[in-house]
Amino acid sequence: MAKNVFIAYNAFEIDLDGTYYGSSYGRIRPVSRPTTSVEGGISSNVRRFNSKKLYNNEADVHTVQCIEEAYQTLQEAKDCKSLLKKYFTADVKEKLKLRKTKSGATLYEIIKSGVKNLDSGVGVYAADSESYKVFAPLFNPVINDYHGGFGRKDKQPLSDFGDECLGELKNLDPDGKHILSTRIRCGRSLLGYPFNPLLKRDDYLAIQQKVRRALNNLANDSEIGGTYYPLEGMTKERQKQLIADHFLFKEGDRFLEAANSNHFWPAGRGIFHNAKKTFLVWVNEEDHLRLISMQKGGDVGNVLKRLIRGLKGIEKQVPFARDDRLGYLTFCPSNLGTTIRASVHIRLPKLSAKSEFKKICEGLKLQVRGIHGEHSKSEGGVYDLSNKARLGLTEFEAVKQMYDGVKHLIELENALSE
Repeated sequence: MAKNVFIAYNAFEIDLDGTYYGSSYGRIRPVSRPTTSVEGGISSNVRRFNSKKLYNNEADVHTVQCIEEAYQTLQEAKDCKSLLKKYFTADVKEKLKLRKTKSGATLYEIIKSGVKNLDSGVGVYAADSESYKVFAPLFNPVINDYHGGFGRKDKQPLSDFGDECLGELKNLDPDGKHILSTRIRCGRSLLGYPFNPLLKRDDYLAIQQKVRRALNNLANDSEIGGTYYPLEGMTKERQKQLIADHFLFKEGDRFLEAANSNHFWPAGRGIFHNAKKTFLVWVNEEDHLRLISMQKGGDVGNVLKRLIRGLKGIEKQVPFARDDRLGYLTFCPSNLGTTIRASVHIRLPKLSAKSEFKKICEGLKLQVRGIHGEHSKSEGGVYDLSNKARLGLTEFEAVKQMYDGVKHLIELENALSE
């Protein structure tokens, strides 16, 4: 896989006396010296003298204006606590506002959702694989902060699902007192395609076709073989069944909508599941692929084993985007690295009633959600608990983080019940 590189910019001509020249209606004229470096782009005072772009590949005037307005909006939003606001400084803005990836992603695509949703936790999305390098001055500190320490010199370890260590993951709740279900999912981006904001209708359809072909080749596997259901043209009866099974994903929420994640909906979107309804694949939801293994109860080892089997079957036929430093690349930087989210739906009535419950979970590196996903609340005393770390550790270590944390919480709950 070719490595992503920064785009080389030829911004302007420099005469021997150091005067900077730009193009204006076909004429060459001197313009003001830029106030920022060539790497970061030229300042807006240069652009005012020019009607044509000085870079072969740069953001246009309207986009730069949107970026300036977005920055101002964030500065005025005193209650905004997002990582975007924290790290989108004036220096970063000046350095990145003219940059553009080969696929056409600008800084505005990266920050748009976080500006429109000031209650975002992260606030940035990558528009393509290259975004993580072209806009690294913004992404790197966000990634480092979110993942609890992942500096520029840190590197994601090689993929390791711990195939030989699955026996360590015993059933967390053999008596079925606490855990309703266990689920492990991972995301994947197909090599050669940008992410949601830049995908065209034909791209969605092409991704669907490639994945569908790979899934069809699993048909003879009694454990994970199943059927693919495209959302476009789906019958009402099939919709009702998938909704009843809690399998049907909808258009993205306001955070994803603002990030242009719902283009051409429902073209190219679909759901695959096996006969036992314990292995699912979502196509072109938030990421190109979401692979999900799940079942009732707390048998984490069996759930992980099934995910490994399905992932290996697809990966043989569909190449995925992976970076040497960041691991598997995803739309949201919160999922980089392993992309693994291992979770349980669990009842801990006595422990969760305590005011320090979430603080205890944070200490165990567990993320707490409601049962309907991020930004939702607990219902009936049931919580969704998952590993927070995705980056800087192996897939097995990510699952083990959830496993160990939940095991400890169950021990605390049982102690309170004695």
